[in-house]
Amino acid sequence: MMGFQAAPAQLFYDFSLDEHVPADHLLRRIDNHLDLDSVRTQLNPYYSNTGRPSIDPELMMRMLIIGYSMGIRSERRLCEEVHLNLAYRLFCRLGLDGKVPDHSSFSKNRHGRFRQSNILRHLFETVVERCLAQGLVGTEGFAVDASLIAADANKQRSVPGAEWSVQEAKDNAGRSVQEYLAVLDDAAFGAASPVTPKFISPSDPAAQWTGAHKGHAFFAYATNYLIDTDHGVILDVEATRAIRQAEVGASRTMIDRTENRFGLKPGYLVADSAYGSADNLAWLVKEKDIAPHIPVFDKSNRTDGTFSRSDFTWDGENDRYICVAGKELKQFHRTYATPRSGITSEGTRLYRAQKRDCDACDLKQRCCPNAPARKVPRDLNEDARDVARAIAATPDYERSRHRRKKVEMLFAHLKRILRMARLRLRGPCGARDEFLLAATAQNLRQLAKLRPPRPLHAVITA
Repeated sequence: MMGFQAAPAQLFYDFSLDEHVPADHLLRRIDNHLDLDSVRTQLNPYYSNTGRPSIDPELMMRMLIIGYSMGIRSERRLCEEVHLNLAYRLFCRLGLDGKVPDHSSFSKNRHGRFRQSNILRHLFETVVERCLAQGLVGTEGFAVDASLIAADANKQRSVPGAEWSVQEAKDNAGRSVQEYLAVLDDAAFGAASPVTPKFISPSDPAAQWTGAHKGHAFFAYATNYLIDTDHGVILDVEATRAIRQAEVGASRTMIDRTENRFGLKPGYLVADSAYGSADNLAWLVKEKDIAPHIPVFDKSNRTDGTFSRSDFTWDGENDRYICVAGKELKQFHRTYATPRSGITSEGTRLYRAQKRDCDACDLKQRCCPNAPARKVPRDLNEDARDVARAIAATPDYERSRHRRKKVEMLFAHLKRILRMARLRLRGPCGARDEFLLAATAQNLRQLAKLRPPRPLHAVITA
């Protein structure tokens, strides 16, 4: 006989949230590593001592962690989910009848207390400290990389870069435009490159018009990660324009900040060829004493069949190159009354062969068929590039290149699991806030996975 479910007639219920949320639920495991006591201390100076009590900032932080950990991109939907979901209520300490704040409270606090106090950076660093305490971070090697996240900007409403005026933007500037104007001299944004973008979004001018994905161009920001290669813990995160110069600059900022904040400096840094410029390699080798496990960014290889610079042997002791035929290339073949630096405007030194040697050489057509004599440029920081080339020939380099994939996996997780393929907030501050919260959520998920709480029976046995 078909069953029929009658409405329960009980007037009172004995209900426990703790019993209905599984012990191995992700948020339970995250809560085991989450310490928000310092949030109140950090925010206390930004609250008035009079008036009605505000919404608990710890509650707002817990709700934001839920949103970014579970891929809930809308704050309006986040409030609805916390209201209905038992696990979310337990994590937020709301019980069954606790009131969920309105979604507009997040916007008001984000543009006020949260940014004034830099609380999201504080929260991120608190979680990194927890990772350190749990032994998840080593100092053998770090990896750095950047990934593009689409901005909340529409191509149809953009203007050509040559037609956009800073002065006109100042006259009618919204919040995101004001934020952009404030970072015009910042190396991560306005000063990253003197090149005018092809298009600029009037609603978010800091977003970079880019076609880096070899498909349709779009407006984007770059999220930059510095990670530990042992367990993939994100040690620092930075928001920049989606441009190589800004991303390389962000890597230096993150390495310095990690050393100053946590006292951590890696033995080696692994990255892709975008970070392999001579200047950046010199900074790593000479200033930071960090081994660069990075492919050298080098355009000296020729494709016309003639000898490349790599075919010439460098003799550092005598400051010269030796060509394939055994002749020397020097900067100066005579002494000048007034000493010359020999440094070109491009920051290189030119080493030249003598014309009589090239005229008599059987290999001239393979070396310099269209010039009277061969000349080879050498960057001022070529010695740092030589260090990177030597490291690239070692077995350690191959192992580190494999471990670099962990940062790519984090970006894939960010976009596919946490659903951050497109930003919701505009402006440099909006991008920074979203990237910090997402990195915090990823570290908390990593803690929950690698350091789960011990079962009660194991504790009793111990």
